[in-house]
Amino acid sequence: MAGYSSRVKSDIARWLQAGLINTETADSLARDVEANERKSLSFGSILAMMAALLFGAAILIFVAANWEAIPRLARVAALFAVILGGYVGGAVLKTRDHAAIGEALWIVAAAAFGGSIALIGQMYHFSGDESSAVITWGVGTALAAVALRSNPLTVASVGIADAWLFLEGFDYFRSRDFPHPFIAMALVLFAISFWTRSQAARHLIILSLLFYLVLLVTNHDTLQVAIPLVAVSALLFAASVFAPEPVDRIVQLGGRLPLHALLGFLTGLAMIQLELANESTYNSGFAIASVVALAGIVAAIVLAGRESRGLRWLAYAGFAFELAIIYVVTLQSMLDTAGFFLAAAVLLGILALIIIRIEKRMKGPAVQGAAA
Repeated sequence: MAGYSSRVKSDIARWLQAGLINTETADSLARDVEANERKSLSFGSILAMMAALLFGAAILIFVAANWEAIPRLARVAALFAVILGGYVGGAVLKTRDHAAIGEALWIVAAAAFGGSIALIGQMYHFSGDESSAVITWGVGTALAAVALRSNPLTVASVGIADAWLFLEGFDYFRSRDFPHPFIAMALVLFAISFWTRSQAARHLIILSLLFYLVLLVTNHDTLQVAIPLVAVSALLFAASVFAPEPVDRIVQLGGRLPLHALLGFLTGLAMIQLELANESTYNSGFAIASVVALAGIVAAIVLAGRESRGLRWLAYAGFAFELAIIYVVTLQSMLDTAGFFLAAAVLLGILALIIIRIEKRMKGPAVQGAAA
């Protein structure tokens, strides 16, 4: 954020020097930037957060190590003291302009809540399984995030949901049920993220949904999952590019929806290509999917690459993946590989010439208008 504010202030100075704005407007804009600028974490605040996290971990480990020696009532009291002290102490510190330390204490309290579920459940022999314990931990952390309107606790609750998805998806809990409830979790947490103003949580939720779809492919037909993913990703990309302001007002992703949409598009096509790789010799499905992927990468760079460096790097990585998978799949016929690359090079070259000519024609009238 500091880099952004510095750029805005330099732009304000340039506009003032060019005579586009007067001194009063420049001062108002500069004051507005300073008022809305987020305070960066100092090195001392970062160390304080790390110290609080280590302190909480030390308490939990100490309690666990001396579990049998501590009286039962003292065990429960100690665990609840850590939870209550973390939440109340964090709230007090945050009201006194120590936001970083206060939020670190909230994370300690959330971690203590998770540890308490396991330790108390073991002590009193409560019925239930590990999966339910993780869900309870996530629900408690999410409720705390809502009550305290905490960005870090929202991210932590998403992380707990992701851990449950990972463990359930790879059958760690031996439940043999696919983690479909994660969709409901993701929707609830996405709604909570607007209340807690946690843009990071929304980004993490979208990436988690892509991981969910990758897991879903292992239990369902690939094309039934991948084709809708490609179509929805393409529609989201088009909406975010051609109507960026209204779309971003809805999802509030800081203009990064095209990046997520491109990742979903490439993920879906990679699923299709891997599914059709063994059949590429007998049908043209793999070639069509490869052409669509390359065309989508070019379109993404042309339409949104100028505004997003991350999107360009993702597109370059996707292009490298496409070259690698095309080469590996068609390795049995070097002539087919060379022919495909030649056709792709010709098509991309023609498309590049067309785009260059269009951009020149678009810039021409704008330059003439400015000169006039």
